[in-house]
Amino acid sequence: MKYKVFIDGQEGTTGIKIYERFQNRDDVEILRIDDMLRKDLSERKKLINSSDFTFLCLPDIAAIEAVSLVVNSNVKIIDASTAHRTNPDWAYGLPELSKEHRKKIANSNRVAVTGCYASGFIAAVYPLIQADVMAIDHPVICHAISGYSGGGKKMIEEYESTNKELELFSPRQYALSQSHKHIPEMQAITGLSYPPMFNPIVDNYYSGMVVSLPLITRTLKKKLTAKEIHEVFANHYKDEHFIKVMDFKEDGFLGANNLANTNTMQIFISGNDEQVLVASRFDNLGKGASGAAVQCMNIMMGIDEKTGLISYE
Repeated sequence: MKYKVFIDGQEGTTGIKIYERFQNRDDVEILRIDDMLRKDLSERKKLINSSDFTFLCLPDIAAIEAVSLVVNSNVKIIDASTAHRTNPDWAYGLPELSKEHRKKIANSNRVAVTGCYASGFIAAVYPLIQADVMAIDHPVICHAISGYSGGGKKMIEEYESTNKELELFSPRQYALSQSHKHIPEMQAITGLSYPPMFNPIVDNYYSGMVVSLPLITRTLKKKLTAKEIHEVFANHYKDEHFIKVMDFKEDGFLGANNLANTNTMQIFISGNDEQVLVASRFDNLGKGASGAAVQCMNIMMGIDEKTGLISYE
């Protein structure tokens, strides 16, 4: 069977990367919209309702508008915006969290793809809460660094300009007001009682990110050593292909761009009996966006979820 797929927002960074992941697949037919009609409601409505799957790679307001255009009840929507990530009627697109998450994706016509930072954060916090190691009212602090591609076309142009400002050669903290758009899903999907304090940093490289969760073990619900916490993660993700818990990391460096162009997320545990660092490394354009979207589509199709996706072995 050949599935008809429409990418609404095909010219954006995520849309382009989704399209690239279909290039060698013979089970997908891409419905392309004329560049002159990209914002034409009637043309978008026609293509959305002619598709089996529509990916929304749009700003939130445009994504909500796109969903309102659906009249064909068989159309499956995979939304890469933040518009529906905390909506309980939508499946949340991180299947590795639990059997229930994967089942809901498989049986749903509406899937919200995870945010890039949120993917790494939730993958780190969710197992700790499920194992009763972290209380839901724990004061969570998270630091993260990302390549500039996560900021979209405008930021990419700024960083790749030959006349860019000196500041752009250095790491830059942002979202200083604690209002980053990923915070609502970070709280909602993990079940935390309070929003985490989130410190994102953008740096002068194209793609890849590390999301870090520092833990003081005496503040946890269960005081575990670093190696015991490593075991919690190893058990939680033991059967997963795209999330890999790495060997306990004694020391050294942790680069952020090692997994570029893959759909793999690596989780590292390091530290000691009193202080533990949980860090997730992945590609913000892969497992943090387009790769996750295609993985969800594969699950919804009932085929091998690895189809068309690159793993880091």
